Amino acid sequence: MHAQASSHTTTTTERGSFALARCSCGWSGPARRSRDRARTDAADHARTATGPETP
Repeated sequence: MHAQASSHTTTTTERGSFALARCSCGWSGPARRSRDRARTDAADHARTATGPETP
């Protein structure tokens, strides 16, 4: 079992015409053409990463 960080700091970066969500824990979301979707991916990760683990 991996120890969870107490806080996750997410950012979005652009690579060409794609946006990527990244986190300080090492997580990286899929490349998206929609910047808004990349931000949603980051927000979803931050919300679920601090919650209880699911099997």
